[in-house]
Amino acid sequence: MRSFLLSLAAICFLAAPARAGDGPAVMPWGVPWDQGADDCAKRVHEPLEIRRYNAKTYVLRENLCATWEAPFMYLLIGSRKALLIDTGDVADRQKVALASVVAGLLTHNDISSLIVAHTHRHLDHRAGDPQFAHLRRVQLVGYDLDSVKRFYGFAHWPNGVARLDLGNRVVDVIPSPGHNETHVVFYDENTALLFSGDFLMPGRLLIDDPAADLASANRVAEFVRSRPVSAVLGGHVELDAAGDTFDWESTYHPHEHALALTKADVLALPAAVAKFNGFYGTTDRFLMIDATRNLLVAVIGVIVVFLALMTGVILVFGRWRRGRRHAGNAQKLNRP
Repeated sequence: MRSFLLSLAAICFLAAPARAGDGPAVMPWGVPWDQGADDCAKRVHEPLEIRRYNAKTYVLRENLCATWEAPFMYLLIGSRKALLIDTGDVADRQKVALASVVAGLLTHNDISSLIVAHTHRHLDHRAGDPQFAHLRRVQLVGYDLDSVKRFYGFAHWPNGVARLDLGNRVVDVIPSPGHNETHVVFYDENTALLFSGDFLMPGRLLIDDPAADLASANRVAEFVRSRPVSAVLGGHVELDAAGDTFDWESTYHPHEHALALTKADVLALPAAVAKFNGFYGTTDRFLMIDATRNLLVAVIGVIVVFLALMTGVILVFGRWRRGRRHAGNAQKLNRP
């Protein structure tokens, strides 16, 4: 209940009238988010933070003390319907009242129809789906690949670009598999914002399929080359301001890197991915990791060490048995 009331209070503040024209009121992306804490029990942290880009565009983030994933979600409101990109890592509406907050923002904008979509199917981007599953006038897009293809009408995945018309607001959907086979990137023509999920963000770029990721990097770069990009907004922030990664599963992000990346980052990504060695790579802009291959190498290393230890034990045991046998034979020969 407390989370719900605080979220409604945030809505009342953020839903105040925007500047005349409702055009892109450039958000101060450098303004820090709640940095979380090493010990989240020491003070209250609002579980869902809300920032307004303009009267029709909202950035939401689950707090580090609600989930160490701290994913970002985005609400885009048109004249007929709205689009929510991702539903976060927390399913329990008592912990994070995502659906209630979104419903409040839609009511303020006199919109009742909502599309709930995902950048990709990883659980930290869709755990909140059940909060929307039984709501009226909500279309929940499936997160498996067949559902993604069918909803957007991709006949030749991953080629082509789909379009969502929200009413005086068109959102382009670009296939971008590589981090995950279902990944898509969203481009809002009204604000020139590119919503890149885990494909591109200030954090670890986990690459599941290097060849697919390179093709996607080229595809997205070519898409934005002739278009304006006011900011590139990803799914997480995992770096500090100096570009160093926070510890995995850390709930404390002091001096966090700004959320927004740039069009230049999108255009630089293909060259970086092309040089990726398939395991681990860094450039002045990106940290790339193939977690599956690294895990496989680690498992193989453990198996090799285990086999080496077992071989050593067998050899030592064999020598010990031979020594016992020789000693026994010597005793027999020395008997009178």
